[in-house]
Amino acid sequence: MWRPAAAGAALLALPGATAQPGSLDLRFEGLRSTKGIIRICLTTNPAGFPDCSKDKSAITRSAPANGGAVQFGDLPRGAYVVAVIHDENGNSKLDTFAGIPKEGVGFSRNPRLMFGPPSFASASFAVDGAPVTQVIRMKYFL
Repeated sequence: MWRPAAAGAALLALPGATAQPGSLDLRFEGLRSTKGIIRICLTTNPAGFPDCSKDKSAITRSAPANGGAVQFGDLPRGAYVVAVIHDENGNSKLDTFAGIPKEGVGFSRNPRLMFGPPSFASASFAVDGAPVTQVIRMKYFL
C-alpha cells in the first residue's frame, strides 16, 4: 500500500488557500490488538491515494496501536483523504494474502470497501479552517 515518508513532509498550498490553517484530529475504532503501529497517510492528491509512497507532498505519521488520537495542524484549506494501516508486525508495509489485506486498513469517512481501496472522492473531507475530527473504523479481512 505505502511506505512511510519523512514525518515532517508538508502539503503544498492549494490554489485559493487562505492564511487560516485548519486542524485534523484522527481517532480509531475497532483495532483488533495493541500490537504494532498505526501508519497514517494524509494527502490532497488523488494520484497519491492510497499509496503515499508515490506522493511527495503527503504527510505521513506513525503512532502506537493503542487507540490514541493523532493530530495534524496548520493544514491549508482543501479536500483531504486519510489512509490507515494497522501494521501489526511492524514491517512498514501492508501484508496481504492473494491480494487481501492480512492487517487492518481504514479510510477517512469510512467508505464501504469492496474490491480494493475506495475512491478518493468517497473518502475525501474538507478542511476549511475549523477543527475537523475523523473517526476511522478499522477493517480486518483475514
